[in-house]
Amino acid sequence: MFAVIKTGGKQYRVAPEDVLKVEKIAGEPGEIVQIAEVLAVGEGADVKIGTPVVEGASVAVEIVEQGRGPKVIAFKKRRRQNSRRKRGHRQELTTIRIAEILVDGAKPAKKAAKKAAAKEAAAE
Repeated sequence: MFAVIKTGGKQYRVAPEDVLKVEKIAGEPGEIVQIAEVLAVGEGADVKIGTPVVEGASVAVEIVEQGRGPKVIAFKKRRRQNSRRKRGHRQELTTIRIAEILVDGAKPAKKAAKKAAAKEAAAE
């Protein structure tokens, strides 16, 4: 089964257990978050396309890591004008794992990991 979700102004085709980096999503690592903007959902030739979203469909994702992308340098120079400007930018990113694709208003089966367990795993 797959779904097309929209988050951070971009669209992603996802399947269960996929791991991807998207624009920042609020939450702590180990939390389960639902993404309600599902544009299409289906399996094989049986695909349901939303107008603009599929009613009752959502995708449960587990936040794996909060981080930042690589630094991008914006350098502008106006020749012979003694004018230049250098700016850097690092985009906030969230690494997510697709837990499950839910249809017909179902609730996620997986619960958020305990914060203590997450801290122990980080310490190891």
